[in-house]
Amino acid sequence: MIDIDGIKHYLLALQDRICKALIQLDSDLVLRQDDWDRASGGGGQSRVMQQGQVFEQAGINFSHVYGDNLPPTAMAHRPELAGRSFQALGNSLVIHPLNPYVPTTHLNIRFFVAAKAGEEPVWWFGGGFDLTPYYGFKEDACYWHEKAKAACAGFGGEDTYKKYKAWCDRYFYLKHRDEPRGIGGLFYDDLNEWGYAQCFAFMQSVGNHFLEAYMPIVMKRMDTPYSKRERDFQLYRRGRYVEFNLIHDRGTLFGLQSGGRTESILMSMPPLVRWEYNWRPEPGSAEAELYAVFLKPQDWLDY
Repeated sequence: MIDIDGIKHYLLALQDRICKALIQLDSDLVLRQDDWDRASGGGGQSRVMQQGQVFEQAGINFSHVYGDNLPPTAMAHRPELAGRSFQALGNSLVIHPLNPYVPTTHLNIRFFVAAKAGEEPVWWFGGGFDLTPYYGFKEDACYWHEKAKAACAGFGGEDTYKKYKAWCDRYFYLKHRDEPRGIGGLFYDDLNEWGYAQCFAFMQSVGNHFLEAYMPIVMKRMDTPYSKRERDFQLYRRGRYVEFNLIHDRGTLFGLQSGGRTESILMSMPPLVRWEYNWRPEPGSAEAELYAVFLKPQDWLDY
């Protein structure tokens, strides 16, 4: 039995937990919360945290939207959903650190259900988390993927991590640049084959493992000295984040097409970013290593 209230309770509690963890580490963060309503049904709670000494900007959103007609993005791969009403709940999070040696990260977990009188509802879970370093560290990449694998333990068999890791590598790929956005993590969608209770439990496992995966990396790197060179490279690489979100990301397109709150949808954008025409890293540099080693999908658990 689908429990919308149970999903909503978990998502709001996770939003609280993540915000408290960030503020505990970075007490200078200024939190702004906006509660918003969607004219055609539903709304959400957006929390944007800025001006920290560790985190330059973090957006942690909850949304629960519903309506009588699905946006085109939702039906692109599921034409059988035409004529159904829908509900969509989820958390979406993007954290942009100040120090270039701390990676940017993204978490999204969501539930979708489409209903039609006289027919069984169509539902699924989706989401995942991924990591976007500016300067790569093998031990961080291995640790991140160890936690991603741990989130999958006990769900769907031994190949679940490999399946969703590979899906993440494919999804967070900038086709127009022919390069990954980062070192990946987990990505899954249309998940319903395990039954509702097990799929909901998996969504919770992914959400619960996020802080375990990210915060130790932050604490290890946040005091690393850096110069204008590293900061400029961080801002340049942030441009890839913007390009992916505006060109490829299905969540961004769904939010905009479904009449979601634009400010909340675009809170994933970094506060500062730069582009430079035809830039290339110096051979043998740490910047070149990012491209040569860390922007190459690979098995980080067997590195």
